[in-house]
Amino acid sequence: MRKSRAKKRVLLPDPKFQDKLVTRFVNNLMLDGKKSTAFEIFYGALEIVNEKMEEEDSLEVWKKSLSNVTPGVEVRSRRIGGATFQIPQPIRDDRKISMGMKWMILFARKRNEKTMAEKLAAEIMAGFKEEGAAFKKKEDTHRMADANKAFSHFRF
Repeated sequence: MRKSRAKKRVLLPDPKFQDKLVTRFVNNLMLDGKKSTAFEIFYGALEIVNEKMEEEDSLEVWKKSLSNVTPGVEVRSRRIGGATFQIPQPIRDDRKISMGMKWMILFARKRNEKTMAEKLAAEIMAGFKEEGAAFKKKEDTHRMADANKAFSHFRF
C-alpha cells in the first residue's frame, strides 16, 4: 500500500448512557449528518423497548440483542486456479460489531412499523429473542461458512 493506515478516530461517549458503543451505533444510524435526530430515534427506540419489556433494562436488552446478531465467521471469495472458492474466515472484533450494527439498522429500516424508533425497537426485541431478520442473516452467514469449511485450508 502506498499510503499509511488511517488513524482511528476517538469516539466520545453518548450523553445519556456514557457509552462509546451507543455512539458507534448512532453514527451508523445517522443519515445526512443529522446526529441529534439519530440520537432521538435511538433513545425513543430504547424507551419503547423499556415499555414492552419491563423486567429488563433497555440498554442491556440492546447490548444482548447486538451480541446475538453479531457474526463470528464470514465467507470470502478467493480465486484459485480458475475457480472461485468461498473461504470461511474468522472476523476481527471491530468488524464483527460493525456488521451486527449495520444488519440491525438495515433490517429495522425494512420493517413495516410506522416510525423509525418503533422499527428499531422491534428489531432490538427480535434480536434479543434470537429471531428477526438480522439474526437470520447471522445464521445464514454461519451456515454458509459451515457449508464451505472444506475450503478453509485455502486461507492465507
